[in-house]
Amino acid sequence: MFTKRIRPILIAAVVVLGLATTLFAADLNDVISVLPKFAIPMREVGDRYQNMYFAAKDGNWGLAFYMSKYMNGAMNPARITKPDEYAMWKSFYEDSFASVNKAIMAKDFAAFDKAYMSAMKTCNECHAAMGYGFIKVVKQKSPADVGIDYKVPSKAEDVPK
Repeated sequence: MFTKRIRPILIAAVVVLGLATTLFAADLNDVISVLPKFAIPMREVGDRYQNMYFAAKDGNWGLAFYMSKYMNGAMNPARITKPDEYAMWKSFYEDSFASVNKAIMAKDFAAFDKAYMSAMKTCNECHAAMGYGFIKVVKQKSPADVGIDYKVPSKAEDVPK
């Protein structure tokens, strides 16, 4: 008698759970479909990359590190929308770009400039390898964002965690 009462409840629970799962999956796909793929975050990466140079050149190491940190963070949507390309980005940032961050931490502009230009070369090689050889990064004559004071003395450790 007890199992006769429980059976309809279990069946109803399974049906409700199945419907909820289907609706959740549809909602999740809707969210993923509106996340930036790769080009939009990469635009932010480019601006922050350019700004980083001018911050380091003028001794604003905190701003240089801030730009690096948030340049990397800008790519987070690609973890979901373009996982293969994100893996390439992650490898670039953790490996090829590590010397840029090391120079920022050391407040060593000569090392920074060398690492920065090497990273730029790697960017252009990656663009070409992915079929985007028409996107060639160059060092700008002025920062992408002119509304920042790049000359504020700081160190990378000044950036909040």
